[in-house]
Amino acid sequence: MSNKKISSKNEIRYDSILESISDGVFTVDDHWRITSFNRAAEEITGISRREALGEICSDVFRSSMCENHCALRETLQSDTPIIDKSCYIINATGDKIPISVSTAVLRDQKGNICGGAETFRDLREVHTLRKELQAQYRVGDMISRSPAMQEIFHLLPVVAESSSNLLITGATGTGKELLARAVHNMSARADQPFIAVNCAALPDNLLESELFGYKKGAFTGADHDKPGRFALAQNGTLLLDEIGEISLNMQVKLLRVLQDHLYEPLGGTHSETATARIIAATNQNLPDLVLEGKFREDLYYRINVIKLDLPPLNERKEDIPLLVEHFINKYNHLQNKKIKSASPLVLAVLMTQKWQGNIRELENVIERAFVLCRSEVIDIQHLPPEFQASQLEYNHLNPINKLKQQTERQLIIQALEVNNYNRNATARQLGLHKSTLYRKLKKYSISLPASQYKPPR
Repeated sequence: MSNKKISSKNEIRYDSILESISDGVFTVDDHWRITSFNRAAEEITGISRREALGEICSDVFRSSMCENHCALRETLQSDTPIIDKSCYIINATGDKIPISVSTAVLRDQKGNICGGAETFRDLREVHTLRKELQAQYRVGDMISRSPAMQEIFHLLPVVAESSSNLLITGATGTGKELLARAVHNMSARADQPFIAVNCAALPDNLLESELFGYKKGAFTGADHDKPGRFALAQNGTLLLDEIGEISLNMQVKLLRVLQDHLYEPLGGTHSETATARIIAATNQNLPDLVLEGKFREDLYYRINVIKLDLPPLNERKEDIPLLVEHFINKYNHLQNKKIKSASPLVLAVLMTQKWQGNIRELENVIERAFVLCRSEVIDIQHLPPEFQASQLEYNHLNPINKLKQQTERQLIIQALEVNNYNRNATARQLGLHKSTLYRKLKKYSISLPASQYKPPR
């Protein structure tokens, strides 16, 4: 058989293979003109092969990488393939399509580079699934997968429907104001103001005028009427943060508002009606304060109609990887950076901390890391010195395998969620054999939906 016939058969075979795969594939010559364009590329881009062939690739794809970070150009310049680089393209109807890109060089019979090849995978379903999964763990600006927080999330729609007073308790930094905002935004009052007052930040005389307002001439310097926070909140929500810090005298005045929904501005001659929903928050144990005579029992029962208790971060450590990802996305947006993740060792070290400052402390640690990090991955040297020291101490007192196992378990859980609990897809993403993944599921006691939990053959 002649070489020409063999070559022709090989070309037919290669074309058949390219047409059968679900990833888009195209090739370019050394002038960046498209020389081949498979069926999947047509479906993903909405551009026909006839329209694409012979065109400059950047004119066809309009990718986010085309101008400054072209993956194919990097490969042709460095002779190094790129695997699964994320970006997006604009399809024929103007929609933004998230894709992952892999590239390689093409060589002629003499081994010289004569062009390049690129495969790209449509990630729309993955992104949609990720959003659906994230929605299960997110309420407003709060994010959690812990059972205790999920129970609170499930209660919020019912709590939001009510106009009854709400008490939110929890340690400093657990997100009490975020929870109050979430309740407000889910309620029928969402189009009305949300007003927050830190009761611990003001002395009695200032707090009274801040809450109730004052009339012109009420005191020296009061040359005009000023509405208080009750008036500003209108029919919305008023958050009384750190309510455990207010004096007994102020508690009496606040009690009247909660009982009768009436208050008098300083210097006023008649009562005004308070129509806002009251949410109180504290990091203190109010029953203990009642026993000590520092907090009025009648006021406590007035604000404690409905109570939500936020657990400290130390009791929901399974949320740490999720929160780290959330803060990385947040500060990438705020600081225009492109940090992708925290290293496994960083996640392991963060999982070992006590977190006295809770989520606020964790966010501060990630924000500090953003200042120092000049790469795509936050590493141990970007953490505060005391965290680096605790890492060394932990390694000395405990096997490093424990750190790895904590991180590995979280990575497996995240991969399962992204792949809709499909074990084969999860194993491929993690680079594991499916039987290895099954053993790790048993080892780490990771539960799956009943339909998915089947041992590999």
